[in-house]
Amino acid sequence: MSEVKAAVMMMDGFEESETVQIVDLLRRAGVTVHTFRFQDDPIVTGMQKIRVRSDLRFGEDVKKYDLIVVPGGRTCAAKFIAEKDFMDTLKWFNENNKLICGMCSGTVVLEEAGVLAGKKATGYTGYEEKLKSAEFVHEAAVYDKNVVTSQGPATPYPFAFKIMEALNIDPEVIKGRLLYLEAGGR
Repeated sequence: MSEVKAAVMMMDGFEESETVQIVDLLRRAGVTVHTFRFQDDPIVTGMQKIRVRSDLRFGEDVKKYDLIVVPGGRTCAAKFIAEKDFMDTLKWFNENNKLICGMCSGTVVLEEAGVLAGKKATGYTGYEEKLKSAEFVHEAAVYDKNVVTSQGPATPYPFAFKIMEALNIDPEVIKGRLLYLEAGGR
C-alpha cells in the first residue's frame, strides 16, 4: 500500500482525548498523520485546557491528504463552521470522493458542509435531530460511501478502527497489539 496521509483538524476547545487517541491509533496503523491548526501559534488549547502542539497551519495543502478528520469539542463545531475556507475544503473532499471523518460535534460540522446528505451517519446522544440530511444510525462508528462518523468521547477506538477499514487497513492487527479484544472492545 502506498503512503496514506491523514489531516486531523485542531481548533481551540478541541476534545483532547478524541484527537490524541485518533492520531495515535492511525499512526500505529502506518498512516502518516499531521495535525492542523487555524491560528499562528502552534500550541492549541483543548477543552480540558490541555495544550497540544500542532504540526501545520490549515491551508490549501490539506487537499493533498487522503482523508480529513474533524474531532469534537463542545465549542469547536461553531468555530469550524465559521471558517469558510475549511467548510469549502470539506465540500471539495466530498466532491472528489476523498474520505471525510467526524466524531461527536465534528459530525455537526460535516452536516453543515453538506457531506452527510443521503449517507448513514451516527453522532453524539441527541444528534439525530442535528444530522437531518443523513440516515442516522445508533452505532459507535459508521462508514458509508466516503464518510466515517462516530458518537463521541467514548468512541475514538471504534472510530479509528472504522477509518482503518475505510482505508483497507486490517484493524485486527492493531486491536491485537492493544489487547483491545481482551479488554472487551468491540
